[in-house]
Amino acid sequence: MVSLLKNECFASRDACTPLLVKKMETTEKTRSFLKRPIAIALAVALTKLIIFIFVGNQYGYFRDELYFLESTNHLALGYPDHAPLSIWIAKFSKSIFGESLYAIRFFSALSGALKILLTGFLVKEFGGKHFAVLLACLCVLVAPVYLTIDNFLGMNTFEPISWMGCVLSYIWAVKRENPNYWFLFGAFAGLGLMNKHSLVFFGLAFVIGLLLTQDRKAFANKNLWFAGAIAFLLFLPNLIWQYQNDWATLELLRSVSESGKNVVLAPHEFFFQQIIIHHPLTAIVWLAGLWFLLFDKEGKRFRTLGIAYLLTLGFMIYFKAKHYYLSPIYPMLFAAGGVFWENLLSRFKFGKVFKVALPLLILITGAILAPMSLPILPVEKFGAYSRAIRLPSTKTEVSHEGPLPQIFGDMFGWEEMTEKVAEVYNSLPEEERKKAAIYANNYGQAAAIDLFGKKYSLPKSISPHQSYFLWGPRDYDGSVIIVLGGEKESTEAFCESVEEKAEVNHPYSMKYEKYNILVCRNLKEPLPKIWNSLKVWR
Repeated sequence: MVSLLKNECFASRDACTPLLVKKMETTEKTRSFLKRPIAIALAVALTKLIIFIFVGNQYGYFRDELYFLESTNHLALGYPDHAPLSIWIAKFSKSIFGESLYAIRFFSALSGALKILLTGFLVKEFGGKHFAVLLACLCVLVAPVYLTIDNFLGMNTFEPISWMGCVLSYIWAVKRENPNYWFLFGAFAGLGLMNKHSLVFFGLAFVIGLLLTQDRKAFANKNLWFAGAIAFLLFLPNLIWQYQNDWATLELLRSVSESGKNVVLAPHEFFFQQIIIHHPLTAIVWLAGLWFLLFDKEGKRFRTLGIAYLLTLGFMIYFKAKHYYLSPIYPMLFAAGGVFWENLLSRFKFGKVFKVALPLLILITGAILAPMSLPILPVEKFGAYSRAIRLPSTKTEVSHEGPLPQIFGDMFGWEEMTEKVAEVYNSLPEEERKKAAIYANNYGQAAAIDLFGKKYSLPKSISPHQSYFLWGPRDYDGSVIIVLGGEKESTEAFCESVEEKAEVNHPYSMKYEKYNILVCRNLKEPLPKIWNSLKVWR
């Protein structure tokens, strides 16, 4: 560096002093930034992206990723089982990067890194410094639920960004006494609702929290009401879609509830799962964060957030939500917990020892548990490793049975299934192939055919499941149907003849993806006529 400056001075003596000053100022700014606590958050966020580079293309496409990719070919303002924003992001990503695993998961990984940065900013607003940032960000980095969702294309990875964006906007509004930040709150809330509807629970809990604390005075400010209007206007397109489609999401939720599809947890079980999915050791951080927000003399200024957590937890338990639906709220608890421990350990003689030991222990145990959430291990070694870890089950649906957890099991067998369907399709006489429909029992099977089928010259699939139902039976009349995932006896009730063909039985796929491919000939009634009766929304 010194020799470079000398060369520049030799080339132009008049420029020597300005160049030296400019470079010294740049160096000083860099050093100043690296000394700031937020630089630690940035380093942890970059670590998150490095992890993605190593594991982002492992195993295969997850069931929901296949479905989301096909949904990008049917852009809409809503879908029965999810809000539209994540599909628009996927469409944008696909148009730039393509459909490879790295490509479709890039924005999820980026969102995971942003979640860590937001945690760092929350620590700063709560009054924390270097240790608090490190502890909080490491907790977010190693939490199994975040490792999982940030490695998939889906709406769950973007959800914490909107929730924490709302939290940060609220803090800025009340701490800096600047009501203009409520506009930002409204934007985050509206976009969050367009990503996933469960933000309604957090929003309602937050409003109640405002009413129950000194922050209720914010209701006297017109900007808070304008924020509500902004959120409503951003969410309005999806509301219009819901109205035009007979409130499809509410119908789906009722169907799921009546079907007994999801594992229903008792209140204590739901809370216990929060400890498991966020890494058991980090519970000492986020529980301390809850205490900080509710009772600590420095943190109770933001008691609204502590109340919002408790109410959102209560809503999730009451409505029998899946355990990970509460995960978007934990970065703020990790941030508050980091500040709590930083303040506490600074009062003790051996506090510095704990400031080294605690983050190190979280990092080491996080690495040990990571293969349970990330596709790191060779798949054949997963079973032995899982038995050695002995981590309690976090199953969310009754049907999730297989040699691997569902997050991994639903990454296997899709192209192999498509290849067998192609064999059955090509074995049909030419006249039958021209009118043969590929009918899938669920959206995973259908979307796999639509993605991998291009390689085997297969036609687009049809399915009565979720959004595929809305996309209809295409132009098929039902004279020849290749059926995936159906039972022969039940299929015979609809067809004049049913023939069993190839078996789908990948060793690592889920139990519900092991079946015989059927060929149904001559539906007893035309397919368009019976389509509405086939709807499966659960």
